[in-house]
Amino acid sequence: MNNHKKNSDKVERRGLMFVLSSPSGAGKTSLAKAIMANDNEISMSISMTTRKPRPGEINGKDYHFVDMASFDEALKAGTLLEWAEVFGNHYGTPKAPVDEELKQGRDVLFDIDWQGTQQLREKAGADVVRVFILPPSVKALEDRLKTRGTDDEEVVRARMKQAINQISHWAEYDYVVVNETIDESLKELTHILMAERLKRERRIGLSTMVRDLTSEM
Repeated sequence: MNNHKKNSDKVERRGLMFVLSSPSGAGKTSLAKAIMANDNEISMSISMTTRKPRPGEINGKDYHFVDMASFDEALKAGTLLEWAEVFGNHYGTPKAPVDEELKQGRDVLFDIDWQGTQQLREKAGADVVRVFILPPSVKALEDRLKTRGTDDEEVVRARMKQAINQISHWAEYDYVVVNETIDESLKELTHILMAERLKRERRIGLSTMVRDLTSEM
């Protein structure tokens, strides 16, 4: 990728794709929202989905809610960066908005599962930073699923069973955060994001800066 960006120290760098994955109920969506509220250098990737909106969700802000025919059309046209089927619903990331953000030198935050993460990694390589969010315990995961009140008991049981498969992919990620509390996990994610932005290989403006420094000596 040739997308550039200036960090707070004015050294030009490539943008990155910051991926959060977790089993349902472990807190990745809440953490994604917290990152967005505290960091003005990153934009949220808005997924397309065939599932119905939950209470309070807004089309075009939380997801692009579409029917199966529209999703199939996007797949056939090759306009999705990644896609996956989860609990009978399809999710995918439209490519054009992400490309536009990166072109403007901004990072992009993804709230996706392990299947989508693998696809992103295959396409974007080292420009993808992968973080897996773990619940502190099985009880905490089940309690969070029940507390949010968006799924019936049958769906909660299905999500708990599916969590085993999702958690089995934790070792495929660059970082793992155990989500005891939103505040502590947000601090850890902020540190990860800053460290990744400061990596030498990502800061493509360093060569020019060093050349300018040495020419003045």
